[in-house]
Amino acid sequence: MRIVLVEPEIPQNTGSVARLAAATRTPLDLVRPLGFSLEDRYLKRAGLDYWPLVDLTVHESWAQYLARPAAGRMLAFSARGHRPYTDCRFEGDDRLFFGRETKGLGADRLVLFGEHVYTIPIDEPGVRSLNLAQAVAIVVYEARRQLVIRTETDPGR
Repeated sequence: MRIVLVEPEIPQNTGSVARLAAATRTPLDLVRPLGFSLEDRYLKRAGLDYWPLVDLTVHESWAQYLARPAAGRMLAFSARGHRPYTDCRFEGDDRLFFGRETKGLGADRLVLFGEHVYTIPIDEPGVRSLNLAQAVAIVVYEARRQLVIRTETDPGR
């Protein structure tokens, strides 16, 4: 499984996601342009001293990311999705895509994911979206929960 942040804008969110990636040993892909420098003090502060533990890959553009060969399904998570993330049956090699904080992945990119666009339900109509780092954590831990349960019920998997 991989976390893919496409054009993240807020260093503190990316730093928090990096800490989550380190804690769960989940590789993290960042797709440029970024709204900050990788040397940003807020980015480093949010990731604390865990940056050396992050399996980080930075891609120069969306086109470059798509051009490289990669295993696993591409799953998008967006406030514009129609299927709850809990409907997804996660696999160990899935790539989990999250868009930038202000505009998400965008309609032009969401089309590429076909039926694999999910959302985290929000009950209050006045709330447009969740914080990026919170959304990533919710999805990553649900994926891990499902994968652990399937491994425990089918040890030969």
